[in-house]
Amino acid sequence: MAHLRSRHRLALAIPVALSLTASLGFLPGVASAAPLTAAAATSADGPVLPYVVNTKADHRTVESVKKAIARAGGTVVIAYEKIGVIVVHSANPAFGEQIRAARGVQSAGATRTAPLTAAGTTQEGAAQPLSAADAAELARSAPAGSEPLEADQWDLRAIGADKAAKINPGSRNVTVAVIDTGVDDTHPDLAPNFSASQSANCVGGKPDTTYGSWRPVDAEHYHGTHVAGEIAAARNDIGVAGVAPGVKVAGITVAEPDAGQLFFPESVVCAFVFAADHGVEITNNSYYVDPWLYNCLDDPDQRAIVDAVNRAQLYAQKKGTLNVAAAGNSGDDLDADALVDESSPDDSTPVPRTVDPHECFDIPTQLPGVVTVSSTGVNSAKSYYSSYGYGVVDVAAPGGDRYQIPDTPSKNGRILSTMPNNQYAFLQGTSMASPHAAGVAALLKSKYPRATPAQLQALLKAQASNPGCPTDPYDWDGDGVVDATCVGGKRLNGFYGAGIVNALRAVK
Repeated sequence: MAHLRSRHRLALAIPVALSLTASLGFLPGVASAAPLTAAAATSADGPVLPYVVNTKADHRTVESVKKAIARAGGTVVIAYEKIGVIVVHSANPAFGEQIRAARGVQSAGATRTAPLTAAGTTQEGAAQPLSAADAAELARSAPAGSEPLEADQWDLRAIGADKAAKINPGSRNVTVAVIDTGVDDTHPDLAPNFSASQSANCVGGKPDTTYGSWRPVDAEHYHGTHVAGEIAAARNDIGVAGVAPGVKVAGITVAEPDAGQLFFPESVVCAFVFAADHGVEITNNSYYVDPWLYNCLDDPDQRAIVDAVNRAQLYAQKKGTLNVAAAGNSGDDLDADALVDESSPDDSTPVPRTVDPHECFDIPTQLPGVVTVSSTGVNSAKSYYSSYGYGVVDVAAPGGDRYQIPDTPSKNGRILSTMPNNQYAFLQGTSMASPHAAGVAALLKSKYPRATPAQLQALLKAQASNPGCPTDPYDWDGDGVVDATCVGGKRLNGFYGAGIVNALRAVK
């Protein structure tokens, strides 16, 4: 499996004082006013690469830029006129440079460094399937009123989700869209709550709403199905339960259908716009946008990627959608002065680089208004792998930690949830923490249906319970070396943000 949030590091969130819009220079004066002439376009003799071309969101400007794209040797795949983002393919090696000089273009750049998707590296441990024998034993010993496999779901009890379900399991008027590798809606725990009308396949940047297009291409694309179960697996006496078992869940596929399962910008732009236009209240984003772990604004290609994805997610927010994202699994202090990125670009040959996280952004999680979620284990301690950072993490949620052992039948500290083909498995990662927070947000939206995304984020933080920074040095592996330093107090700190989300408090 490829570049999913649960296996990745995270750059710093954009400081409140920094205007991303201003920093990207989204004003018309950023690009040259000189028109691109036909003679400027070179021959289309290179490999075909996808691009995002960003312009003013009005029909006249978009149409003018489309003509410039054609003169530069580009073909428009789709134009999101409402946000001024145009997805383009071109074999012209100089397309990016030429189109950035065109009148009306505010930013533009290639979204990949290789013409075809490449297999990514697997940074998350393999899923641990729940055997049929273990599942049968769990079902036999399940307490009355619980799901057959719920005894192994320590995470639900940790945030009071089991008790919350008896008060308010969530409203059918609330949908959480899982922007991911696809969701197997035929799973018996997901089928009752799945919303096909709000699901699509956005791979390549253009939505495909053909029935079933949102499903994973094979069992190896299991990540989105696991995430969906954590959010809204139904309480139907079959398997597991979700944090918000009464809400609806949708699937928007953005992962390339290959071994790499990369999440490219054009696909993510499509997903945010689709979710917004189809009435989705919350999106879960357990990934980072490939091919760059950090997108630096001094690079024209990376600048354009930040611009395009930010326009899309801001559009979703304006339409009433709260976007929740995972913090990353490198155990990095995201409030550091510098971070080392050894994985970018991940679609070709990575070149190690040191980046300033205040100028190079991990997206979508550090974009304005996005809820950043760190991970905890059964002891409510920060998971050993979870990235953290004062002023960066908004809230924390159970994501699992194999070193924090629960008193459950399996003694497995990871998160148990749904898998394709009617299966179940344990996974750990901030990919698992984010959907727990998204599920609590869905419960809050159910209780406060008129809450705006900003108000919903404030409510999410207000109901969280903060354990505060640990009194002892954080040395998870016991080797005598401090692995992380928590900064802050009981109200706000770098490990947990405003605190660990609590489903029971959300519904009371």
